Amino acid sequence: MQSVPITQTLPSFDDLVELAKNDPEAFDSLKHNLCEEMILSASQEMQGRLWAQQSHIDLVISHCKNPNHVNVELMRELAVQINKFQEALDGSADESKANNADIIPIEQWR
Repeated sequence: MQSVPITQTLPSFDDLVELAKNDPEAFDSLKHNLCEEMILSASQEMQGRLWAQQSHIDLVISHCKNPNHVNVELMRELAVQINKFQEALDGSADESKANNADIIPIEQWR
């Protein structure tokens, strides 16, 4: 079964800021609902990975003290993921850290 792409309409940035300041629970609920909607729109094959990624993001965020701390930590996580992706593309990924995944250097894939 093929997933159907969805288009989400977000409130304006100013509205989101206002919601986060005045009703943090409603903001978190909106964020959760939008993430869930997006994950459920993905293919069945990807949903498990996306739920795992969202769970990891939620865990990282739960340790943060303020919105700036959240941004710094999420940027750090993104940098780690980009580095892993670059290593995989370069064929220099450490296979012992690959959780038994088959990593095929891009040169061999072509």
